[in-house]
Amino acid sequence: MTLEELGYYNKLEEYSKEQKLGDFEIGRVIAEHKERYIVKTIKAELEAEITGNLRFSAISREDFPAVGDWVALTTYDSDSAIIHKILPRFSTIKRQAVGQFGEIQIIATNIDYAFLIQAADRDFNINRLERYLTICYSSKVSPIILLNKTDLVDEQKINEILESIKIRIKDVPIIAISNETQIGYETIKKLIEKGKTYCMLGSSGVGKSTLLNNLSGRNIMKTDLISQSTSKGRHVTSHRELIVLENGGILVDNPGMREVGIADTTTGLETTFDKIISLSQKCKFKDCTHTNETDCSVLEAVDKGEIEKCSYENYLRLEREKEHFESTIEERRKKDKEFGKMIKNYKKDTSKNKY
Repeated sequence: MTLEELGYYNKLEEYSKEQKLGDFEIGRVIAEHKERYIVKTIKAELEAEITGNLRFSAISREDFPAVGDWVALTTYDSDSAIIHKILPRFSTIKRQAVGQFGEIQIIATNIDYAFLIQAADRDFNINRLERYLTICYSSKVSPIILLNKTDLVDEQKINEILESIKIRIKDVPIIAISNETQIGYETIKKLIEKGKTYCMLGSSGVGKSTLLNNLSGRNIMKTDLISQSTSKGRHVTSHRELIVLENGGILVDNPGMREVGIADTTTGLETTFDKIISLSQKCKFKDCTHTNETDCSVLEAVDKGEIEKCSYENYLRLEREKEHFESTIEERRKKDKEFGKMIKNYKKDTSKNKY
């Protein structure tokens, strides 16, 4: 296998030469297990950890390796390695870390396309789809919507769901599929390009692992039987992993996400809700919140039915979430700055007391 088959591209080669990384091996992180990584090189799959210097210089979780990253490393025996440097990322899918205000969790890096997977039976939620879209757009990743488990509902229900998506979401491919009958699989396979990396995003039980197994032709990810009480597959994926498919495409499986908090999404929101953003330019007040102001173009469009009320309400919800996240980050930075100043003053006082 060559690095190009893992998704390596010219700009990374140019960067490696500029940084004089010729003495290091280059590999891609294909799995992560609590800050221990599996890195695939042209020679082997290696278990790797980061250098103390890389750990010490890290300011946030974004400075640690993640699945999809290209890294420079050295090996110290047949199957172990040390990661010295993370090569530049062209995209980073991330969300708010669950239960940690102001913290970011990286889902995957260097992703070209994201499959946004929802089940047609009980999981379907168009608000959640808009949330995933916002994350994709802010991450510079192209989304593709997969409506799975179509074998569990009738054709009328499928058409209703597809129509509801098309009304609210424009210019995004939508494919109706079934893991059981494999309807829609040929369309997916035609979209998957050699050397491009795809990430699967969706809640637990929507069929991501089964889809991966079927596309790869191998039983890579363990799956469980469908629960009789919920009609959902019980989710068993516990970590992120990157798989090279037989046709040369690269696919990242992820654990199901109950909470998908958006982070750093100014561009994402503008793209997902482009019609609302466009109309907001016509509002009477520049700082219009689109909630109760007079001469608000957005509210007028909602009243006329030009914008769905549910989409408008979802936009307001995500906008508030974004503002809260940004204020939380600002608060953390302020506290870190105050703490740094306190440490600096403490060192000064300690130094004076010595003499």
